[in-house]
Amino acid sequence: MPQGAASNEPLLGPRTNLASDQEASTTTRFALSIDDLTPLTDPTNPTPPRQMGGIDKICKALHVDPKIGLHTDEAAESSLGESDQPRFAERSKAFGRNALPPVLSPSFFSFVKKAYDDRILILLSMAAFVSLGVSVYEDYGPHHDPREPRVGWVEGVAILAAVAAVVFTDAINDYQKEQQFRKLNAKKDDRCVLLLRDGREQEVNVKDVQVGDIMLLKAGDLLPVDGVILKSHSITCDESSATGESDAIKKHPDNNCYMISGAKILNGSGAMLVTAVGTHSFFGRTMMAMRQDSPDMTPLQIKLNMLAETIAKLGMAASVAMLVTLVVKYVVQASVSEDPFPSGAEMLSDIIRIVIQAIIIIVVAVPEGLPMAVTLALAYATTQMLKDNNLVRVLSACETMGNATTVCSDKTGTLTQNQMTVVEGTLSLLPFSTADEAKGWKSEARPEIAQAVIESIAVNSSAFEDRDEQGRLRFIGSTTESALLGFIRSMGACYRMIRAEVKVVKMYPFSPLKKTMACVVESPQGKEPYRLYVKGASEIVMRSCSHYVDSEGVLKALDDNARARFDQIISRYADKTLRTIGLCYRDVSRNEFKKFTDEEPPYAKLICLGVVGIQDPLRQGVVESVQAFAKAGVTVRMITGDNIITACAIAKSAGILIKGGLAMSGSEFRALSREQQTHAVKRLQVLARSSPTDKTLVVRRLQQLGEIVAVTGDGTNDGPALKMADVGFSMGIAGTEVAKEASSIVLMDDNFSSILKALMWGRAVNDSVRKFLQFQLTVNITAVVLSFISAAASDDNQSVLSAVQLLWVNLIMDTLAALALATEPPSADVLRRYPTARSAPLINGTMWKMILGQAVFQIGVSLALLRYGAVLFHLPTRPDGSLTPKNLLTLRTMIFNTFVFLQVFNELNCRRIDDSLNIFKNLLRNRIFLMVQVFVVVGQFAIVQYGGRAFQTVPLSGTQWFLTVLIGSLSLPVGLCLRLLPSTMICNVSEEHQPLVSSARMRWEGATQQVRMQGQFFDAIRKKRACRSDSPEDTANRSLWKKAYGAAETSLDSSE
Repeated sequence: MPQGAASNEPLLGPRTNLASDQEASTTTRFALSIDDLTPLTDPTNPTPPRQMGGIDKICKALHVDPKIGLHTDEAAESSLGESDQPRFAERSKAFGRNALPPVLSPSFFSFVKKAYDDRILILLSMAAFVSLGVSVYEDYGPHHDPREPRVGWVEGVAILAAVAAVVFTDAINDYQKEQQFRKLNAKKDDRCVLLLRDGREQEVNVKDVQVGDIMLLKAGDLLPVDGVILKSHSITCDESSATGESDAIKKHPDNNCYMISGAKILNGSGAMLVTAVGTHSFFGRTMMAMRQDSPDMTPLQIKLNMLAETIAKLGMAASVAMLVTLVVKYVVQASVSEDPFPSGAEMLSDIIRIVIQAIIIIVVAVPEGLPMAVTLALAYATTQMLKDNNLVRVLSACETMGNATTVCSDKTGTLTQNQMTVVEGTLSLLPFSTADEAKGWKSEARPEIAQAVIESIAVNSSAFEDRDEQGRLRFIGSTTESALLGFIRSMGACYRMIRAEVKVVKMYPFSPLKKTMACVVESPQGKEPYRLYVKGASEIVMRSCSHYVDSEGVLKALDDNARARFDQIISRYADKTLRTIGLCYRDVSRNEFKKFTDEEPPYAKLICLGVVGIQDPLRQGVVESVQAFAKAGVTVRMITGDNIITACAIAKSAGILIKGGLAMSGSEFRALSREQQTHAVKRLQVLARSSPTDKTLVVRRLQQLGEIVAVTGDGTNDGPALKMADVGFSMGIAGTEVAKEASSIVLMDDNFSSILKALMWGRAVNDSVRKFLQFQLTVNITAVVLSFISAAASDDNQSVLSAVQLLWVNLIMDTLAALALATEPPSADVLRRYPTARSAPLINGTMWKMILGQAVFQIGVSLALLRYGAVLFHLPTRPDGSLTPKNLLTLRTMIFNTFVFLQVFNELNCRRIDDSLNIFKNLLRNRIFLMVQVFVVVGQFAIVQYGGRAFQTVPLSGTQWFLTVLIGSLSLPVGLCLRLLPSTMICNVSEEHQPLVSSARMRWEGATQQVRMQGQFFDAIRKKRACRSDSPEDTANRSLWKKAYGAAETSLDSSE
């Protein structure tokens, strides 16, 4: 039975009680249910739609006219719905919405549980509970002195409270990060598709697509729903995500007609009937099954985890050493002391205190804040990058972009404004040089030629006109086609009327490889029944032309002189940075048309109508951005489909093509050997008339040279290059969904300057992590060494910093420091240095100099205060020189206060990881840093003045506060002195990535290239002479020049 024919058996009657769908109502006016449509969503189902009554009957059952699409006022017309219902309410109820149920957000309690799921914190809590139990027994036991206050429980409770503070602070940070990433993912999934509704093409949010919608398809689309093909113009799909088969599959209404969500349309155009959305589609079911997958860690997180594990092992060793040392010392002291041997309860209490100190050492030594710093930096950066029109899809791309060494950029829409206008042209040899003259071309041209030009532009196009959010008319689709449609509109033509009158029988969508687009229309009034219209890159379509139309409408042979004339026209337009488009046609007989395939028409014996020049000005700020990239050590290369003349003209005006740079076409680059490609790509700055394959090849050659490559792309065929690149940028406006899916960052405004902002944020992320690493390692080393030495040297085996005090220090150096240092916005300084090499260590020589220098200084100051603090602070002593318990507690409080303020001021030092002396630069821009510092200072004041027994502190006087803060501020001049010392004392290895070609080499290449061109010019002149001098003198001179040139090149190579 032919497709669409009536069946003897009715398809399905009105259904009731659709129990299989939880969202369906008990009564529906649709003759098909989700169960009935399920076979149409199975890629392995061989059942054709005709066995269900045909496409027409399926459309009828879904209440849709395939030529008109759904009616937007369907809810008001529904027999079951009310007029005030949302659009398609009943349809959504019957078949579901095209949105997956929101992932359940983890509760705050789950983050608390995750933060506390740490063996060290659990062990510390257990020790605190034991300490609490022993203290309560001592306070309320039979041996307690009634004159002593019962406050032994305070230390145990204080430790538990400090652990709770650390856990809840981490949980709050993680919860906020989760909310930020959730908003980012919602933005990432938001896009529009093209539907046929109310008889016209409309852009609709993907979440509003309904079963029964007619979706219009084009190359580059990523299918968000399942469906059945209604119309296909050479549609080819990649269904590897669903079937696992990598072969491209051709789609046709009579064969392979099922369209699967998640598939990518590689070529062609057409329309399909939507048969499943949301969780009922193939992609929806797959995504629901994959929701439990956890996100991968970024490379930087992996590096830091490895470093954290190494530091943790060292901390564990220090803790064990401290535990053994203090226990042995305690037993020896108890054995040799003249005092009675401690009771069991006293000994247990003392041993528990020693154990708690050892555990605290592990807590302080383990840098659990390192991975958190990366996550915080990425969360902050990705949120801020969205404001800068960079939508980060892959987190690792953010940090990778910071070390990018090369940017391979498209031209159209990225470097240029993507606001194209036809400003010059030569049609039927009638030139026009301004937009106003273009409007008058129609009156000068022969009517039949003007009609052919207008009809060719109107029907051989996929662009259309629609209203934007402000209600203004605009063209949607290719900007080149939009410029051409605007051109014929300026001549008074209406493309909609022309498309309605002219019947298109075959459509050949734009091919990035051929740089052409074509269509075949019925031509009842013409010489032949069909006419082929072709448009594309001017010099490419001109190769297929055999004739042209002159100003009188007469067909003339395209001989060498005529070709030279057209080549001159094309070159003149290209020199003005205009994109040149050729318009051609050919009348086709019925027999010849039968031989046309669906892949492409025979591009031969075409008749040239003429060439138009389309202007697309450079974006504002492109020149400055290219200069900024150069200062940052990043090479910008332009890879474009335009001809070499246009490409070079635009590259020069943008500052990309400089003296000594190489510009060549994609075919020339492909023709080189692998070794030649590797050599050429070092100086390559412009690749014109390139295909997506050429872009992939350039990326591969650059990566083989050790470059970190960022690539921009907007087309379907750019997918491989975007995937292969270290960072792939897709276009948010002009880019296809396939390109966006393959990319790691989406440029929401298609603006080249946004890539520069991504570079700055990438470097800021890497810098933030290094700043935090520098700060935390300094505190780690200082706290561990100071606690070990002071405990081992004291009579009571107690560290100068108590357990609760160390937990407060741990909070400062982990969570709060990560928050302060990982949220530093980028400054212009990040663009004044070259990228960091792949092999560069996380901690460079400058950082080690600051870490070790500050650690030695802080340990020395703290131990000096412990030894001579009584004299320095004028604390009263006993006759034997010892301090009373109260004064000893005062001294320890002052040392604790000094230690904390050493960290506060050193955190200012850590805002710079280079040898820059101005550490206060842009300080006021980082409000989070300032707020954290204020919080730490206020918290420290409260702890010292009111912490009492819990923190083992006593209130300090104003003078004592002044002295401790003053000593703590010495971190600043010490940091200044350390910056003045050469970093080569620690490490003499440069971490900067060296460019492939030095500036000296580039200048030399530019000079020699100019000499070669002059030599070729003179050789050409000599060849035209009847007699050429080949005297021994001339031969010797040429030989000497070649030797000198070769020697100079060798010398320059060795100097690099």
